Amino acid sequence: MAIENSEVYHERQKLQFCLLHSLNSLFQQKDAFTRAKLNAISERLALEDSNTEARSPLSLLFKPHHNVLTGNYDINVLIAALEEKGKSVVWHDRRNGASSIDLDAPEDVLMGIVINVSVTRFAGIWRSRHWIALRKIEGVWYNLDSDLVAPQPFLDTDKVRELLDFTLAHGGEVLIVMNGKQS
Repeated sequence: MAIENSEVYHERQKLQFCLLHSLNSLFQQKDAFTRAKLNAISERLALEDSNTEARSPLSLLFKPHHNVLTGNYDINVLIAALEEKGKSVVWHDRRNGASSIDLDAPEDVLMGIVINVSVTRFAGIWRSRHWIALRKIEGVWYNLDSDLVAPQPFLDTDKVRELLDFTLAHGGEVLIVMNGKQS
């Protein structure tokens, strides 16, 4: 039985905080992560970076793993944030289609999927990347894209695979979020 969309937690896009929105939607919890938490992870990663000698005055705004004002967090922040919550990320090999992803895996194994796609905004002037969470909730897969007004249920797993194959075919990345560490 599908649950009502109003019961599915979904955050709307603000600035370039799509990773923050994707993580909170993936965890189905407001403030599972906060801007301050992701900024702290980003700062920690920057300190661990061995290439810190190439700093400039713009480094105050454009950090190695995010933009201070707008967000725009990178994959390193995603992986570190999920690992802090006991999750692991498996980068899907684009040479394999979405049919190789077990979308019917039990929830104690598969938490969800995060995709990263190229976006063009403002009549093609602005190009960036966008994070989108997909999650199976009570037997129904949902697109929890923060650019959507509300979460969108998929009719079936074939529709999820169609989106994933489309994403891969157009240069996007598919990241499988697993519950627990994977060997």
